[in-house]
Formats: sequence, structure tokens, C-alpha cells
Amino acid sequence: MMNNTPPIRYQRKITGMSAILLPMLSSTKIDWPGFRDHVARTSDAGLVPAVNMDTGYGNLISKEQRLAVLKETQHVTDGRPFIAGAFVGDQSGDALNMDAYRSRMDEIMSCGGKPVIFQSYGLTEQSGDGVLEAYSQIGKHSGGFYAFELGEMFAPFGAIYDLDVYEKLIQIPECLGAKHSSLNRQLEWQRLAIRDSVRPDFMVLTGNDLAIDMVMYGSDYLLGLSTFAPAEFAKRDAMWESGDNDFYQLNDLLQYLGFLTFRSPVPAYKHNAAQFLKARGWIETSRTYPGSPTRPDCDVAILTEILERLEA
Repeated sequence: MMNNTPPIRYQRKITGMSAILLPMLSSTKIDWPGFRDHVARTSDAGLVPAVNMDTGYGNLISKEQRLAVLKETQHVTDGRPFIAGAFVGDQSGDALNMDAYRSRMDEIMSCGGKPVIFQSYGLTEQSGDGVLEAYSQIGKHSGGFYAFELGEMFAPFGAIYDLDVYEKLIQIPECLGAKHSSLNRQLEWQRLAIRDSVRPDFMVLTGNDLAIDMVMYGSDYLLGLSTFAPAEFAKRDAMWESGDNDFYQLNDLLQYLGFLTFRSPVPAYKHNAAQFLKARGWIETSRTYPGSPTRPDCDVAILTEILERLEA
């Protein structure tokens, strides 16, 4: 049964979480006004801002920059919900650094956010029982967190858990949901089936920027693509809830944007995001953080054409 396509769930309310791009003025200077405006724009649209994620160069920025992002987000959201990536850098073969995870969670929680637990080599190279014990410890420390399955096309330390581990993971009471980034519909449909039978209140957050219609089948989302157009994603979600058939046309256009920007190498989508937000007049430059891959300048013409269609 779990290999069959699940039913479409018409007129359900969608929860959207949107990873925030960290805009740059130069290779060393962050565009703080652009960042603050984008956090506010996202929250005002009704999406939950997600900072210090991959879209915000969470694996590249310094400790000082990471903490500054949290403080700025706390100020802008002013009590409204936000989430933030808890990233622990390590090397293959390293032991799980639980102290570092606790420190990242404390940083986030002290600013009023909820942590999204990035995988690390020390986490994913354990046995299934070890992985579950780690998440249990994380839950007891955080009081509420989001897990994250990350395909290796996004990061070499990522892993997609087997279904037995996943089923036990979602039964950890403090685990509120899990972002699934395999870019594979079938794997996500399997997780929806497990969620429905084991813990219906658990949030399966699609991270599939190549299949944003997964919301039709019961997924909510935590996407990098939505940073390009938070209001348009919120409008699409409202159309689905109200039964407006214009949902499909808007979803198709947003998916066209996803197909373009999430091509190989996938992490270069962040440069496309900067190009797109600059074309919208929302940030000053299309620079990326040092160490992040880039796209050719010729992408701007295609992005501008998509923007014109969205605005129309």
C-alpha cells in the first residue's frame, strides 16, 4: 500500500516555512537592511522564516554572523514564530558532538526560535539506534525541534533514514516535524503514510524544490525556493485552501522557477535567489557568500522573464 500514490487532500490548510537568503554587499559585508526586510516580508506573508539554513549559508558563516542573524531575526519577528538551523561542522569518522548541538540549540532558543537539526557526520554515521538516541537527547534539551533528512546532492554528511528509523523518530514527542530533502516523491509519500498511521499531528515538511505540489498530498514545506517569492507562495497556499483552481497555474510558474534554479550544481540556487531578489529591487547586489557556487550572468534574463510573469 505504501508504494501507491496517496490521495490528493483538497482544501487543506498548508503550513509554509521559508528559508531566508542571507544577502551580501561584498564578500565580507552582509546586507543587513536587505536581510531584515526579507525576514519581515516573509513573516508578513504568513510564512515562518527559517534562518541560518543552507539558503542562509548556515554551513559557511562565522559564529559572530550566525548570532547576529538570530538577534536580527528576533527583533524583526517580535514574538512571531521563526526557526533556525543548528549546524555542527565535523569530518567523516568524527564522534557525535552533542555538546555542540546543545550550544547551537541554546543560541536559537535564547532568541525565541525553534531549532532545525542539521545532520552531521557524527550523527548520520551512527547505527539506527544511535541516531534515535541522539534525537532523543536533542528533544530533551530543546523541548521542541525539527529534524532534517538531507540528500547527499545537498551535502556529503546528509542521509535519508530507513523507514524503521523514521517511524521511531517521529514518535519522539519533542520532534515536531522533519524536513525531507531527497528530491524523491516516492520516499516522501512513504513518510506521509507512516505519519498518517503513527502520528497524524507530525509535520512532514517537503524540501523537494522540484516537486512543490507535494502540498497536495499532505506535506507542508520548508523550502529554499520560497525565498524567491514568499508572497506568491502564500497566495498559492491560500488558493489551495479555498479551492481556487488558479492554484495550478501559479504552482506551475513557481515550479518552472524551481526547475531552473535547482539544476546541478544544486547549491548554486542561492546565487539565482540573489539574482532574482536583486531584479525585484529587494537587495542591492547578487553577491554570494564566499565558498558558495555561482550561476552564469545569462540566468538573469530568464529569471527576469519569470518575474514579469509572476507580477502579471
